[in-house]
Amino acid sequence: MNPQPPAPTCVRHPNRPTGLACTRCGRPSCAECLRPAAVGQHCVDCLRQDQRSAAPVRTVAGAQTATRASMPYVTYALIAINVVVFAITAAQSESLMDNQRGSSLFLDWVLFAPAVADGEWWRVLGSGFLHYGPIHLLLNMFALYVVGRDAELALGRLRYLSVYLVSLLGGSAAVMALAQNTVTAGASGAVYGLFGAITVILIRLRQNPNQMLIIIGINVFISFSLPGISLWGHLGGLAAGTFATLGILFLPSWLRAKSQETARIIGWVAVAVVAIVALSVVGATAVTLTS
Repeated sequence: MNPQPPAPTCVRHPNRPTGLACTRCGRPSCAECLRPAAVGQHCVDCLRQDQRSAAPVRTVAGAQTATRASMPYVTYALIAINVVVFAITAAQSESLMDNQRGSSLFLDWVLFAPAVADGEWWRVLGSGFLHYGPIHLLLNMFALYVVGRDAELALGRLRYLSVYLVSLLGGSAAVMALAQNTVTAGASGAVYGLFGAITVILIRLRQNPNQMLIIIGINVFISFSLPGISLWGHLGGLAAGTFATLGILFLPSWLRAKSQETARIIGWVAVAVVAIVALSVVGATAVTLTS
């Protein structure tokens, strides 16, 4: 009978076994070394790092200074980029509701597998910033605003942006492989990837993920049921975001990384592997279409 592996110990208190870990850096930490965050908990070392990089601001009273709380700037920037791109397509088409007709930007960026096979590789990512009309834009941006803020604060800005882009890439790869004759646009694949990321974060924190699983199930059912929705784009983004976040949050502990730097490297390698797989699918599909 194989002996049970020893329980991980707190990085600041080696004599304290713990089943908890910092949501941001992934290092095992005891309850005394963790502080509540928007999603999950951060260790005191990560909090000190945030405080050193935070800028002082005035309070409303103006009589004292306070530390600016962590803000989901990447989420806000992604929303702004999507809105600006939509505004450009609407201006080019001279139509708010029918912005895809007559817009050169929309025609140049929309995902169409044969065009990617002809060398227009930018469509794989560019299509994720296009939307069919204001309702499509508002639905995706609302979902991004709701789930993106918590995911960004839990993962950190760079890892969050990486998961977002990998999810977008995974959605495009699935469309390239399984829906080659469709014309696809929208941030839905990336948003579905964030749904998966939030679910993994909740599981890592040993919290109940049922609410997110229900939301994912409802959205997947809608994707199956309604015409004109990119089912494979949604499922590809969901898979890519889920696997990338699993690699970031679980792989370091599975490989027993003992230092924060090693954990970060393992997490980045996991994200890179998911991105390479998605790109390989895109490349293989493009080669098949041109042959």
